[in-house]
Amino acid sequence: MAVPARTCGASRPGPARTALPWPRRGPQPGPGARPPASGPPRPLLLLLLPLPLLPLLAAPGASAYSFPQQHTVQHWARRLEQEIDGVMRIFGGVQQLREIYKDNRNLFEIQENEPQKLVEKVAGDIESLLDRKVQALKRLADAAENFQKAHRWQDNIKEEDIVYYDAKADAELDDPESEDMERGSKASTLRLDFVEDSNFKNKVNYSYTAVQIPTDIYKGSTVILNELNWTEALENVFTENRRQDPTLLWQVFGSATGVTRYYPATPWRAPKKIDLYDVRRRPWYIQGASSPKDMVIIVDVSGSVSGLTLKLMKTSVCEMLDTLSDDDYVNVASFNEKAQPVSCFTHLVQANVRNKKVFKEAVQGMVAKGTTGYKAGFEYAFDQLQNSNITRANCNKMIMMFTDGGEDRVQDVFEKYNWPNRTVRVFTFSVGQHNYDVTPLQWMACANKGYYFEIPSIGAIRINTQEYLDVLGRPMVLAGKEAKQVQWTNVYEDALGLGLVVTGTLPVFNLTQDGPGEKKNQLILGVMGIDVALNDIKKLTPNYTLGANGYVFAIDLNGYVLLHPNLKPQTTNFREPVTLDFLDAELEDENKEEIRRSMIDGYKGHKQIRTLVKSLDERYIDEVLRNYTWVPIRSTNYSLGLVLPPYSTFYLQANLSDQILQVKYFEFLLPSSFESEGHVFIAPREYCKDLNASDNNTEFLKNFIELMEKVTPDSKQCNNFLLHNLILDTGITQQLVERVWRDQDLNTYSLLAVFAATDGGITRVFPNKAAEDWTENPEPFNASFYRRSLDNRGYIFKPPHQDVLLRPLELENDTVGILVSTAVELSLGGRTLRPAVVGVKLDLEAWAEKFKVLASNRTHQDQPQKCGPSSHCEMDCEVNNEDLLCVLIDDGGFLVLSNQNHQWDQVGRFFSEVDANLMLALYNNSFYTRKESYDYQAACAPQPPGNLGAAPRGVFVPTIADFLNLAWWTSAAAWSLFQQLLYGLIYHSWFQADPAEAEGNPEARESSCVMKQTQYYFGSVNASYNAIIDCGNCSRLFHAQRLTNTNLLFVVAEKPLCSQCEAGRLLQKETHSDGPEQCELVQRPRYRRGPHICFDYNATEDTSDCGRGASFPPSLGVLVSLQLLLLLGLPPRPQPQVHAHASRRL
Repeated sequence: MAVPARTCGASRPGPARTALPWPRRGPQPGPGARPPASGPPRPLLLLLLPLPLLPLLAAPGASAYSFPQQHTVQHWARRLEQEIDGVMRIFGGVQQLREIYKDNRNLFEIQENEPQKLVEKVAGDIESLLDRKVQALKRLADAAENFQKAHRWQDNIKEEDIVYYDAKADAELDDPESEDMERGSKASTLRLDFVEDSNFKNKVNYSYTAVQIPTDIYKGSTVILNELNWTEALENVFTENRRQDPTLLWQVFGSATGVTRYYPATPWRAPKKIDLYDVRRRPWYIQGASSPKDMVIIVDVSGSVSGLTLKLMKTSVCEMLDTLSDDDYVNVASFNEKAQPVSCFTHLVQANVRNKKVFKEAVQGMVAKGTTGYKAGFEYAFDQLQNSNITRANCNKMIMMFTDGGEDRVQDVFEKYNWPNRTVRVFTFSVGQHNYDVTPLQWMACANKGYYFEIPSIGAIRINTQEYLDVLGRPMVLAGKEAKQVQWTNVYEDALGLGLVVTGTLPVFNLTQDGPGEKKNQLILGVMGIDVALNDIKKLTPNYTLGANGYVFAIDLNGYVLLHPNLKPQTTNFREPVTLDFLDAELEDENKEEIRRSMIDGYKGHKQIRTLVKSLDERYIDEVLRNYTWVPIRSTNYSLGLVLPPYSTFYLQANLSDQILQVKYFEFLLPSSFESEGHVFIAPREYCKDLNASDNNTEFLKNFIELMEKVTPDSKQCNNFLLHNLILDTGITQQLVERVWRDQDLNTYSLLAVFAATDGGITRVFPNKAAEDWTENPEPFNASFYRRSLDNRGYIFKPPHQDVLLRPLELENDTVGILVSTAVELSLGGRTLRPAVVGVKLDLEAWAEKFKVLASNRTHQDQPQKCGPSSHCEMDCEVNNEDLLCVLIDDGGFLVLSNQNHQWDQVGRFFSEVDANLMLALYNNSFYTRKESYDYQAACAPQPPGNLGAAPRGVFVPTIADFLNLAWWTSAAAWSLFQQLLYGLIYHSWFQADPAEAEGNPEARESSCVMKQTQYYFGSVNASYNAIIDCGNCSRLFHAQRLTNTNLLFVVAEKPLCSQCEAGRLLQKETHSDGPEQCELVQRPRYRRGPHICFDYNATEDTSDCGRGASFPPSLGVLVSLQLLLLLGLPPRPQPQVHAHASRRL
């Protein structure tokens, strides 16, 4: 039948079928099928041809041959299935291993995992652990309040009167430019000795506390010295707490003045650049110091806002955003005559890391123009706060206004929206150096229970954008004991090296009164905190009884995970909490959304769901059955969940009471037995306390054997469950060698190795020499082949992993192999479990040749079919490999075998990198389904630095016209510029330090980022059929057939003749991404709940302290002096500054 030539990309009419927007065939597309793709249309159109017509279409260039018929390809597929099954039956030893387990039935018991009991026990253990920390917190908070109340304020206190260990002293002594070196510190700083402590991952001194004071706070100020004086008494309480609970980690008091006193003492981990750490900006302090917030930030962008002032405003807004946590909600708007949001967010959004990033980027685009219109700004802000149709904090409500000054008080706006109840606090910030009357700004703040601040220069930004927390803390202090409730934080990175922690926080209140009958003090003294390392919580969860694919997880009220096997941030931002949502830790679906909501609401529950999971190497997707069970952790905001596959309901527990048998099995772990019994890898688990860990498995095994020569498996210092199961599995797998492997000739079937891996932690590879090329993880629970084999029935093929950017495989000495594995399922007494996985390693080259023979028309082993010039034959994968492409592709879309010799070194690559045209056809025909997700824990190389120019970062650079203008030299802008430049000369690193480097690990070369992941998995099509990739003269026939009982797809296709129909290439490689569009995500926010307590109002609050500022115009003499200093390049010695309110005098 002649097929007319058509324009490239045109579709061909099917037999009496209506044209469809995308190709359909026999079986209708199931859930994995795709609607028409958005964006540019795909150039490839697939058309189902009537099967009787296909054999008549001769392959171009092979006049005597035709494309193989469907039944022929199905016949080849059956031969492949039989060959694979035969090899696995002979060498895999699944049936034999079942018999071995049954023969040794007296050596183990079958235990049951009861999900409800398990999860309740673990939740109770975690509750007990945290409760001990809570009791220690309460003792500390009570003691701190009493110590401060008994303390007598000293106006004349001097630095030499205070003796303490300055945690940054050693680093500052080594730095000739440090603050203390310049000022000649008079404080009596202790010099301590430290000892290494594995619990703290640090050197510590248990006899003293350490003090850390922010760089921008003068240590010799009266406020700071009095703070150091009274907090010294906390040292004894810290010590007593540790005596009562030796498992306590860091105990910390973060003062509202910025002083941090922590125990035990350890040197501060100072970065190479300037240390910007301030306890008041840490997530745990912010959470403990105030209730959740609904905040609207409005920024004056009228024309009067000069270049420098606008830059100060932008920086101030970014610093303000950093004082917000995930319990808070925020929006940012700019205003002149009109108000408008700076970003795409049209309402309050959660102040999470990604939303704040959007704000920070948008703020940089603000441009000053027009006239000041306070009314427009405040009306916009009040409307935002009154919107009840959105998710928000529903606690503290506030407006933060940044402006350079103005005369309008907008009293009518406050009367309309906020008076008389004054439920919204107004904070005003006068930014920059100017001569404006600040009285209206003060009045706005004082009339609305807020505070007025001045930000004349960059040095005042950090302190003045966090002081508002003191005002928000007033209702909390006045509430007294009712507000003394411990809160547990999100996960975050500990500043002193503990790793990931959560912190219990408790506010500390000022109980002093100025005199008899005076009003109660309403200042918060600070926040007390005690850290709990996530690793300590993990130790309370079952380790190995849940199997390779079972696990425990926990989430908080935001849905963020506290525990989860996928919580593995590659790098952490020192300033931000680690906020991985449960729905991002796993592949999201409706069932998991329901489970998450139930857990956040504090309910118990159980549900069996069918869901998708990623493989450990993140290359594959499996559809699996999982049982989810969850309960709340009482006295906390956490909820605990347990996930179990049905096959992990039961597990083996060895019962090796016979010591002679213990010794016999143990001998099979000795390297001397490897030559005859195969090489043994043991999982690097914590079998005994004194066992030295090692990343080298040979060394770890040596350490293990040496320890076992000193102790018995029943020793109290060892985990008897782990040890007995390990030794039992050593004997079980040795019997498999004896019964099956030892007498077989692997070369006959072109096998490089046979292997078995077990739940007990044994991986036995036979023969011993094959261990040299064994690259799988020695911990079976962390091996992708092991976990996937448990989740899938049949034989799971795993080609060697290849990155497209790396060089091709080197096919030398037959060392490249393909793993084929399958789970061993036991049914004993009506109980089913899968305690092991067995498999073979195929020789790639030999099996590629065998593949061609099996997919050929041979009738005899050594006689390929020949077709004469007058006969008509079907092509096959052996004789016609120049015209016919035959491949095996696994369920992830990776090439496993090919009849093309030049493709052998591409085995393991995503098939789109090998044949993009054919892979797209398979995808369009629903043989494959695509799953896209985002990895929010990735690490990326830092972006190259921008063009900084000659001026310090963030400083306004005047034009030539400005310098020639005499009026400019006496303006506030000039004064501010001189101040900025002098500040930069003294503290030049402040302008040059990257915040991530300034606070984080100075050696870090990577930063956290978002990566987009794409995986492919088998779609809903199981049928065998022929199709055509329609592209006129460049069209290709192909046939696709799933191999039963495997994860393989057998594809036979014509080789492409031309490249006019090159299709868009499907991508599987992980790519850098900005993540999903935040502007769209905030329109459908995920369910969450805020803390159940809120302190935003108290009738007795005294709002008279609402900020006082003075705007002092610079004198001509000062200006001249500054100019001379600048020209001479002689920076003045900084004068002591007290960055604290006068109200801090206690």
